[in-house]
Amino acid sequence: MNPTNTPLREFLEIPYDRLEELNLESKAHQDNWTPMAKVEKERREYLEGEKRIKAVTVAFTDLEGRLHMLDYDKKYLLGADQLTFDGSSIRGFTKIAESDLRLGIDWRAFYWMPSDVFGPGKVLVFGSVLNQNGEPYASDFRGRLAQYTEELYKKDGTVAHIASEIEGFIFKGRDAERNYSKTGEFDLVSSGGYYNSLPQDPLRQFIDSAAEVQRAMGFENEKDHPEVGPSQFEMNFKYAGALIAADRIQLYKLLCRQVAQSMDMTASFLPKPITGINGSGMHTNMSISRKGENLFYDASGPNNMSAAGCDFIDRILHSSEEMCLILNASVNAYRRLDPNYEAPNEIASSATDRSSMIRIPLAGKAGQRLEVRSVGPDSNPYLLIYTLLRTGLEGPQPDANAPKPKRIRKRVLPGNIYDAMGSYRRSTWLRDLMGEDSHSKYHELKQMSAHRCPRELGTIIKRAELRFHHEVTNQMMWNRF
Repeated sequence: MNPTNTPLREFLEIPYDRLEELNLESKAHQDNWTPMAKVEKERREYLEGEKRIKAVTVAFTDLEGRLHMLDYDKKYLLGADQLTFDGSSIRGFTKIAESDLRLGIDWRAFYWMPSDVFGPGKVLVFGSVLNQNGEPYASDFRGRLAQYTEELYKKDGTVAHIASEIEGFIFKGRDAERNYSKTGEFDLVSSGGYYNSLPQDPLRQFIDSAAEVQRAMGFENEKDHPEVGPSQFEMNFKYAGALIAADRIQLYKLLCRQVAQSMDMTASFLPKPITGINGSGMHTNMSISRKGENLFYDASGPNNMSAAGCDFIDRILHSSEEMCLILNASVNAYRRLDPNYEAPNEIASSATDRSSMIRIPLAGKAGQRLEVRSVGPDSNPYLLIYTLLRTGLEGPQPDANAPKPKRIRKRVLPGNIYDAMGSYRRSTWLRDLMGEDSHSKYHELKQMSAHRCPRELGTIIKRAELRFHHEVTNQMMWNRF
């Protein structure tokens, strides 16, 4: 007997079409910057009146990008004057001596979840991490991104639009990443290639099921398909404001993993789980608008890119080496930057050359944007978008008066995590952007992972680079050090 779903209990279960309506209505609060107090009142009244909800899942993200979820009993949450959790249990957060942290609730980021995938009687809301004094916690980059984007909007109506193309792999069996230490290999569900997938094969069944879930969650789907690598997939959804887009990345990976597990498979977002085939990226499309006008469009500019857009690109390229550790956050990510597999590792922008880290896609006025292609799918989406936005708008610029080299050589991104850590550590811009404490803690976390893995990548995937990957749940392994 399942004690959570008996005839004696009636928990909330909502049809998918109604879920989509509810989640799109919720998204409108974020799009319109509805005052938080107004949304909180509406949500509290809903939770108090809806008797079939048993718990509210509050989600937050740590410094490396892992999604954490705490289920609060609905009555407790509505009556609590503050929500606390043990920050010392989160790698990269507080020390044991100062472990208590608080959670604030972003009532605008409220989601109804499909009950057949996430269980009945629950809703999910994103939280902001606060320190003991109730002030924003410096290593919570969701909070930092929320504050920055709101300041831009209130200043002059500036809005950053983001859409990420998140690739992943599907493997046979549950927990395939954790079991890699024993098996030393991944078992592909499909050996087909780009677009090659029969309607009812396992990969297509997974894609169809996951796409239905993300549609119900208000992602506004665009297209989905198998990717270049065998058992590889990609599902695209509509651009959104920066904070919504970052939340969607976390929810996308969560729903993919949950759907795959229900089908006795594993959805993996390792950048390069198998050598010899293409890795997975998270191409990040960006544009800036002001009062509805796309600032990146100019019909007379190169590739229809405005001077403001070109300046944005130049600033990102100028700081690309020092930002590489944020865009490629793991030992395994540097396998993907192998130029033999369409790797976007050249520090350049281009409308056609896909080896350039920034592409300018062919688009009209509304869709004019840049695409940062060198991003790994395991990066912290909040830290990533916050860093790209601030760098593109405020970062250091190339010195126009510097002497031009007689012989121009291609600049490429670091080829391993140690070189990336060196550039990151020396960056005064990132230290100012992140804050001294968060900057040093992030470096320390990357160094811990790197030191537990072979220094040379070699031609085969090493067990340690998966075992100590920050997205693979191996807390027992970490606790042995």
